[in-house]
Amino acid sequence: MRISHKLQKAHEDPNSTPTFSFEFFVPKTSQGVQNLYDRMDRMYNLNPQFIDVTWNAGGRLSNLTTDIVSTAQSVLGLETCMHLTCTNMPIELIDKALKDAYDSGCQNILALRGDPPIEGGEWTAIEGGFTYAKDLIKYIREKYGNHFDIGVAAYPEGHPEEPDQDILIDYLKEKVDLGADFIITQMFYDVDNFIKWCSKLRSKGINIPIIPGIMPISSYAAFKRRATWCEINIPEIFEKKLYEIKDDDQKVRQIGTELLVDMCFKLIQSGYVKHLHFYTMNLEKSSIMILESLNLIKLNEKLVLEDLPWRKSLNPNRNKESVRPIFWKNRKYSYITRTQNWDEFPNGRWGDSNSAAFGDIELFTSGLLRQSSKRSIELWGKPKSIDDISKLIINYLNGSISSLPWSDTPISEEIDSIKDQLIKINQSNGILTINSQPSINGIPSNDSIFGWGPKNGFVYQKQYLEFLIPKVKIQSLIFKIDQINKPFNSSKNYKDNYNILTYFIIDNDDDLISNTKDDSANAVTWGIFPGQEVLQPTIVEKISFLAWKDEVFRIAHEWSAIFDSNDDKISKLTIQSIIENYALVNIVDNDYVGSEKIFKLFEDL
Repeated sequence: MRISHKLQKAHEDPNSTPTFSFEFFVPKTSQGVQNLYDRMDRMYNLNPQFIDVTWNAGGRLSNLTTDIVSTAQSVLGLETCMHLTCTNMPIELIDKALKDAYDSGCQNILALRGDPPIEGGEWTAIEGGFTYAKDLIKYIREKYGNHFDIGVAAYPEGHPEEPDQDILIDYLKEKVDLGADFIITQMFYDVDNFIKWCSKLRSKGINIPIIPGIMPISSYAAFKRRATWCEINIPEIFEKKLYEIKDDDQKVRQIGTELLVDMCFKLIQSGYVKHLHFYTMNLEKSSIMILESLNLIKLNEKLVLEDLPWRKSLNPNRNKESVRPIFWKNRKYSYITRTQNWDEFPNGRWGDSNSAAFGDIELFTSGLLRQSSKRSIELWGKPKSIDDISKLIINYLNGSISSLPWSDTPISEEIDSIKDQLIKINQSNGILTINSQPSINGIPSNDSIFGWGPKNGFVYQKQYLEFLIPKVKIQSLIFKIDQINKPFNSSKNYKDNYNILTYFIIDNDDDLISNTKDDSANAVTWGIFPGQEVLQPTIVEKISFLAWKDEVFRIAHEWSAIFDSNDDKISKLTIQSIIENYALVNIVDNDYVGSEKIFKLFEDL
């Protein structure tokens, strides 16, 4: 959605709460990119109106910018604005960047001339490129009409190349007349000067949203360095309060937050500002401290009530997707990537086995184990036994670690009601749980933990459990499942072959055992809402289970591969034993109102 439209909608009520957004820059390393995705993912829960991603100085790493924009839109579900500069950018590269943004569903561009190349010297246009941001704005409008919202930069205290503020306002008016939709300003601390500047803009007929760029203060040295680099005025009160404590970073952050909260409050009270844009520097704490103090967020509440029980993609090719298999529940990155080329069933389920792309794990080129080798060892250590892996899972269930090889995201409050049983399973039998869901029966759709969809509805869930089991225990497990299913099969109230517990079991050699029909899809989450058909967004099905099996065992293979030295041989063999000696199991309890039958299976198994 276009930023100007989002802001207009958010502020239709004159008494509406101010909104906010975040800026991120492109990291220099692949692990830095991964860490940035994790941070963006967490900050999604603060409910920003949008994020923006910078275009690298001198045009370097431009492909990474478009990759991050695509991931933010398609996987993380964050409305994204892409910076685009003229520096070192011939028209062919600009065309590619715009097409990549368009294809990913991004509808917002911040059009900039850009800084001089890193090598130094005065700014000059590249052959076949543009000289000014206004040229870029004109070109985007000619190529894409009104598809993109176009933002422009502004400098309330002047620019190193043009200190005359009035001339800069004339340049800004020219860009607005060519089709700019919103303004994001350079950082500043002089709030009185900023408010006067806003008044000048309005008197010149510049009536598009003015979004102030807020730079949090994390240390005194960084504060002074950035202010000097941007050639902005530091108010006396800032200098006095911060200089006194300049050697204590914690106090600088605290006092800096207080100063910026006061500044933001004055901005909002001025009437010119309804939205705050935070230059995060790829960090989160300082921005969150300011937002908390302004009462714009409450971290102890669920801030984003989902339309569906999983995060919706903003990619136009995926944003109408209303059904998803459970198997990638905690791996949204791999789900989007693995299924983006699969053909779609007429009923909206992804994963047609007739697709040429189906099931080919080699097509998943971005890496299944998303952590680097070093980070993997930092997170999960060097397991020397299956018991060590069980302890990792228990630590994850208790919230002591934030991810596992098979789960990119921290554990949620959803499992609190079954956490003790999950821990017990992992403490014995050599069984390793991967994914689970408790049963719920008619919880209001606005519930802070389980809620999703329109208000005034009710949501339901079947309990399921997904785990890895030693293959020598499979027959005992099936016997126990059959014993639970038997009374239902023989009851006159049910048709023959009714299974209250349904399952898929498969090992790395593709030996599949199941008591379900091959073409069946079992809805495990559904919602009842006023004036609508029943929504059944989360399913278990054979085709996606088979594809997920490939991923599970490939993740184990990649995990074992990080232990190459002789000193780590035991760790390597321990993880490889999962591939050789374990099977993947999914069990669904179709009685969403009855007792928890699944956990009974593990008694004396």
